[in-house]
Amino acid sequence: MNSTETTRYELPPEGTSLLGYIVRRMHKTAWLAPVPELLSHGQSAKALEHVAIYAAISATSYGRAHYQPSFDATGDSVSEADPATSAQVTARLDSRSPHYHISYDVIMPNGDTFKGSEEITGTTVGLRGLGMPAPSRFTFTSGDYTADLTGIITSELALSFIGRTRIRAYGSLNFKDNLDNTGRLELKRDGSLIIKINDQESKFSLMDLPVPQSA
Repeated sequence: MNSTETTRYELPPEGTSLLGYIVRRMHKTAWLAPVPELLSHGQSAKALEHVAIYAAISATSYGRAHYQPSFDATGDSVSEADPATSAQVTARLDSRSPHYHISYDVIMPNGDTFKGSEEITGTTVGLRGLGMPAPSRFTFTSGDYTADLTGIITSELALSFIGRTRIRAYGSLNFKDNLDNTGRLELKRDGSLIIKINDQESKFSLMDLPVPQSA
């Protein structure tokens, strides 16, 4: 699945709820599949890069805002396997007041786990659109390997007078693992990603970011 224009899959024509949308948004788990092999070859920094990219793209959407998902009740949960990897993805609405607090987890076929939460703190109005900042926290575990990521990802509705409102995102994540790798990721509105790990910087564009093949 291409990382851009993901919204037709995430917002299917038959309709979905907020949790259903988030689960579909997280169906990019092909980025987690190569991590065990990378670790087995001593490429822990590259493994952390994969985890960081997944954290960013699983928290964001790019494309047309086809409709607004329906609301879920507190305590509701939605689960659906990622068709690309068979990873089981679950999202839960933990509370709606004073803010929406959503938690989620991914269980890969080999038992690796990615867990996270976000708190949608409200809506900001600006010249570029309506923003929904979400302080977020993620943890990835593969055997004895762990990585932790924190930051704020803002989803933004870019309004249009011709009825083609689009979804995009921006924000940043700081992260580290238990093998002394540290880094930072910055996501821009135009879909560009800047990742710095152990003073090594890489730049990507979500428009041509390849989806890695499973090991």
